Amino acid sequence: MMDRQPGRWLILIVLCLSTLVLIIDNMVLTVSVPPIAADLGASAQDIQWIIDSYILVFAGLLLTSGSLSDRFGRRRVMIIGLVIFGAASLVATFAQNPEQLIAGRVLMGIGGALIMPSTLSILITVFDDEERPRAIAAWSAVAMVGLVGGPVLGGVLIAHFWWGAVFLMNVPIALVAIIAAIVLMPESKGPWRKADPLGMILSLVGMTALVWTIIESAKDGLAHPSTLISLAVTVVSLVWFVVWELRTPDPMVPLSLFRNRIFSGASFSLVLLTFANGGLMLVLTQYLQFVLGYSPTQTGLAFAPMAVATLASNTVGATLGQKIGNRWMTAAGLVVIAAGFGALATLSAENGFGMLVAAMVLIGIGGGLALPAATAALMGAVPTEHAGVGSALNDTVQQAGAALGVAILGAVLSRTFTGSMPDSAPEASRHSISDALNLATGTGNTGLAETAREAFTTAMSASFVAGGAGVLAAAVLALVLMRDRSTNPATPAPDQIREPVGHPAG
Repeated sequence: MMDRQPGRWLILIVLCLSTLVLIIDNMVLTVSVPPIAADLGASAQDIQWIIDSYILVFAGLLLTSGSLSDRFGRRRVMIIGLVIFGAASLVATFAQNPEQLIAGRVLMGIGGALIMPSTLSILITVFDDEERPRAIAAWSAVAMVGLVGGPVLGGVLIAHFWWGAVFLMNVPIALVAIIAAIVLMPESKGPWRKADPLGMILSLVGMTALVWTIIESAKDGLAHPSTLISLAVTVVSLVWFVVWELRTPDPMVPLSLFRNRIFSGASFSLVLLTFANGGLMLVLTQYLQFVLGYSPTQTGLAFAPMAVATLASNTVGATLGQKIGNRWMTAAGLVVIAAGFGALATLSAENGFGMLVAAMVLIGIGGGLALPAATAALMGAVPTEHAGVGSALNDTVQQAGAALGVAILGAVLSRTFTGSMPDSAPEASRHSISDALNLATGTGNTGLAETAREAFTTAMSASFVAGGAGVLAAAVLALVLMRDRSTNPATPAPDQIREPVGHPAG
């Protein structure tokens, strides 16, 4: 058993704060877009770049930053990320035009990419096998709080201050996290190895192109020339990256980790889980606002039952996971989530809030059981020397899954909505429920509004059936691929048989 780090629970609070600031920042943007557009005179294209610039940079740099943290120190990289993120938040706070705000978001993406892998990699080096599940459960719970609380907090800040306050609040949180990291955290890093500049470039280009392709395919379709070009860049870069990482003696990312059944099973399960959850937020937000008529702040509050259920089941999951194993805990949680998606698929335009609450509670319980267990299994299969890049792989698969969920389930929603609208409906109303409701309001056509709401719930059901199927597939993968070490120890790949290294400093 590793020596337990003094003050480790205080360190966990710092790690949770660092994660929370990233999650909240992304979620508050959902309610900040209208006032930002009005105040800065931002066009629809500007708004798209304000949203997308962060995720493009963040996703592109994750693997590189995870490798850098293993090489130069996880605490050091996290602190640098917090400094960049805090400074970039000030740039965004006082932006005078869309270009300045986009620049601030790009810098925030760089800072976020440095912070996120470091938090989880520090966590697994600070906590031993016995305490790690509880620590990961707390870390996961904080992410859920940010996911739900972000829109609510954003709505409150905008109502009482101005849109810049949603970025300004990041600064004091970042400062507290920086000071606490310097005072409380030990430094840890992997053994020194040669740099892999080609791997870094290929991962940056490949991941950025992948996310760009997903974004563009959702807007223009996969057959659009710009989408096809970015898809080609994605395939060439990522295939080249994989070939290079398998051949070079000092790979940036040890792809041999995927030979470990626990690691690969947890990874694929997390991809499908975040795929479904990414679509869930997209679809449910529209249902609450356009069908039930909720405000953005009310929409954020409507997700509270799911957050409470997640927090409650996180503790149970962390305890039971040690007794029955991460494999069964992950699979059981995923089945419960699939049941929640099944309940959501039965919603109609006439349903009240009751069925929605029941479904979200099921999804929250399942998420609280499955996500910490899958994350603990994945990170438990990563040698300590690769903690940073292993954490980055965890973040990358979840980012990719969420982006794919938004793109694919969004496409299912859009196409099913168009197909469910009657031929007699105006062409301008057949593409999205927001277009249909705007047209209905402008013309006073209440019948069109009702038709659009019914078509949307039909499309929503199709999206939730697809998401639920993905979650069930994840449960099967977890059962087939994941094996707990107590029953079937995984055989490490040749480059993993090394003495775990953690260098305490100060």
